[in-house]
Amino acid sequence: MRISKLVGERLKDNANGVNVKSHNFLLRAGYLKQVCNGIFSMLTPAQLVNLKIQKIIREEMNKVSGQEVLFPVVMPREMWDKSGRYSSIGAEMVRFKDRNDHDMLLGMTHEEAAVHLCQNTVKSYDQLPFMIYQIQTKFRDEARPRAGLIRVREFTMKDAYSFHYDKEELKSYYQKVYDSYNRIFKRIGMKNFIAVKSDTGMMGGDVAHEFMLLTDIGEDSIVICPKCGYKANMEVAVANEEKPVHKDEKLEEIFTGSAKTIEEVCSYLKINASQTVKAVCYAMVGDDKNTAVVFIRGDKEVNEAKLKRILGKDVAVKDLSETGFVKGNIGCLDLNIPNTIVLFDNSLAGMKGMVTGSNKEGYHTKGVNFERDLKDVKFLDISKVKEGDKCPICGAPVEIKRGIEIGNIFQLGTKYTKAMDMTIAMPDGTSINPLMACYGIGVGRALASVAEESCDDKGLIWPMSIAPWQIYLCPLRLDDETVAKKAEELEESLSEKFEVLYDDRKVSAGVKLTDSELMGIPLRVLISPRSLANDEAEITIRKSGEKIMVKLEDLTQTLEKIIKEEMEAL
Repeated sequence: MRISKLVGERLKDNANGVNVKSHNFLLRAGYLKQVCNGIFSMLTPAQLVNLKIQKIIREEMNKVSGQEVLFPVVMPREMWDKSGRYSSIGAEMVRFKDRNDHDMLLGMTHEEAAVHLCQNTVKSYDQLPFMIYQIQTKFRDEARPRAGLIRVREFTMKDAYSFHYDKEELKSYYQKVYDSYNRIFKRIGMKNFIAVKSDTGMMGGDVAHEFMLLTDIGEDSIVICPKCGYKANMEVAVANEEKPVHKDEKLEEIFTGSAKTIEEVCSYLKINASQTVKAVCYAMVGDDKNTAVVFIRGDKEVNEAKLKRILGKDVAVKDLSETGFVKGNIGCLDLNIPNTIVLFDNSLAGMKGMVTGSNKEGYHTKGVNFERDLKDVKFLDISKVKEGDKCPICGAPVEIKRGIEIGNIFQLGTKYTKAMDMTIAMPDGTSINPLMACYGIGVGRALASVAEESCDDKGLIWPMSIAPWQIYLCPLRLDDETVAKKAEELEESLSEKFEVLYDDRKVSAGVKLTDSELMGIPLRVLISPRSLANDEAEITIRKSGEKIMVKLEDLTQTLEKIIKEEMEAL
């Protein structure tokens, strides 16, 4: 490929309003062009990376007996009504009517389509286990796209669905895919990634893991124990804590005036947040009648993912302006508001000497002893883990890191096969709903995540396995007849064995060297009048910056050796 004919341009300056490295470099280096918010066109360099990632994914899915299929982009409402997700998924799913006034939707995931494909096609237990997968462009009307390809609305995804006749067989196959995901991310060049326990979310099921690239720009919080290796997404993480001990006191209602927030009450009463009981009120999606009130210790935060699982509904912080609640003074004693679901977090179990609202304007109650004053309360795990809480496995302090989700796997059970009435015949003549698992990788997000991890202040540094080209052929002084002739010869000979991007532009050395670093091609082969005078070329390894002078007659062999070593190191 000649860079003079390559569609796209390399930009000297950083992109306006872009503060994520991968996003900035992919725009500047001519890999992406934004169409609108959360939607991008991939130019040739990005598409070459994209296809190499897909090739690696296909190879690993085929190793675990995956069968590639292709589901439709558009599906009828009836298919999703059976699973209940047509109504339970919000505005992120695009719904529309076709010309016959029939309700249709754009698939953002394909569990329903997978069951539909296999229903009445797979009829007996001896056809199981099997896994089908696809790589397809999907659309999710994401409310807050960010960071280029990290969070988008239109995306290419590999999603796979396996079917099983018992739990043990499901667990065994799930582990095989878990292992294959580790191989995929290593092969595409990721280094600092981990697998963590996660929430099943809208997918449903009982067991789930997310593969996370640890990075400061990540949206997810990951709880990690550096001692024993416990790892979990904040949505499901648990921890032990040493609870603060407060002096036991008698109940007493006290005037707190305009103090409403935890900070204001603590300042007014000269106490710590750990001595307060915080009330957080939630509205529940699909339930206009009831309000959920969570009581939690004042120094803790509600984990809404845990709360959703407890309630079985999506939640949102409730506007209390037209309710019977006294905002800022809601208390856990004698709360008599109709249609209220009251929940207590584990952080309050055994606590005494606590301060709570009095359920009337301007007053709080101090001296709350939960064993004495709320004897029949059931405590639940509803709080977020904090840095320094004790690991539930070994008791060491946990750390909290940020991460980008690069893949996920779920054990779905019979959630979809039962809802859609898919059955298989068993040896004893009975019929069962087969168990399912699903496995996803966002291809574009994987591309951007590698770019985020593999870059420096000069630009991208692609791993050899997914680089758009292996070699950037960089002749200096093309106005020199000797250089021009040798460059043409090298392009022809090197292209027979390697993937070569030939910089055939008659521009300055600075422009060429800057563009080669910005684009992140693993190896640069430079020739100039000076190097040719010694019958040599200069090889620069982008990752390390190492420069190697090589005789032209040894150039191909040297490049083969470097590429082989780079690939073996992945």
